[in-house]
Amino acid sequence: MHRRPLPALVRPILLAAIPALGLSSAALAQGKPLPTPASDAMPPVELSVEMRDGHPVCQPAELRLPADTNVALNVVSRADQPVTITMPGQFENGRVLHADGDLVHVASEKGYTVKREGKGTLRLRTLAAGEKSFACTGANSRSNPFEGKVILTPPSG
Repeated sequence: MHRRPLPALVRPILLAAIPALGLSSAALAQGKPLPTPASDAMPPVELSVEMRDGHPVCQPAELRLPADTNVALNVVSRADQPVTITMPGQFENGRVLHADGDLVHVASEKGYTVKREGKGTLRLRTLAAGEKSFACTGANSRSNPFEGKVILTPPSG
């Protein structure tokens, strides 16, 4: 069966309706949207990056986040080189709701690179409760990444 293309006026109307329906183009591209978060709060959390002995160090080393919640992760780097932040599963499957500032998505979908002495915000839906590792890897010091822990706890409200 041959399908005719949509008339020129219909496509812009459909695209304009997407935000009105509460959908984002990212959610549509990923397929099934995420379920409702466990909490309506979007707590801000800061992750800072600095250099020590030529290697990046992320603080806090033990990052505590509410599980299955939308979180604003503010990343501030004082490093003299780009640093890639990775958290298994966290930056995949449409869990990043928005990224801005000096953050660049890594092609593998496994992390974000913060530019040299850059800052930005990642709004993301956290994973289910549990413990995961995260790493900060410098562009000039890939052989010695910093490793920390993400502790995802059930939200309190």
